Amino acid sequence: MKHLMKTIVIILICLSGSFYSYAQTAPASGKILAAAYQKATREKKKVFLMFHASWCGWCHKMDDAMNDPSCKQLFESQYVIAHLDIDETGEQKKLENKGADLVRKRYHGEKAGLPFWLVLDKNGKLLGDSFIRKEGQSLDTPGENIGCPAEENEITAFIQVLKKTSTLNDDELQVIAERFRKNK
Repeated sequence: MKHLMKTIVIILICLSGSFYSYAQTAPASGKILAAAYQKATREKKKVFLMFHASWCGWCHKMDDAMNDPSCKQLFESQYVIAHLDIDETGEQKKLENKGADLVRKRYHGEKAGLPFWLVLDKNGKLLGDSFIRKEGQSLDTPGENIGCPAEENEITAFIQVLKKTSTLNDDELQVIAERFRKNK
């Protein structure tokens, strides 16, 4: 009986450790994307997908700008905003979303740096991204990553993507541009 109790205690400790590890694991990219596409379909919006990391200061600036009271409603009225954690190190590695590196690579962002962002339709079709390209180049051509827009040419390119992928009017786009100018 004592041996059986000891075995049960060991099993319970192992199981609780497994549940703890499972609870500490970030959701897979597929789950995050599926939820975003489903919500975009239901709400008739696009998906704004951002790849970021906990250590990335520019990623935090991007989130801060998008969540600023002057901009938050504008973004949320047009986009389902989703994040994929990537490129974490050490203890933070557990924050990474499994498969995020493959999603980023699919859209030519593996060398882009962070943040790297995409605008997708409800079916996952690429509509825009954070690359500045030469005139006439397709979305299949990698360019220079805007990241978090701060410089005037980056803000201009960002606003062009928003204009193409949303119904935001010029006044609303100007509000967003003004907020992103504060990132400099």
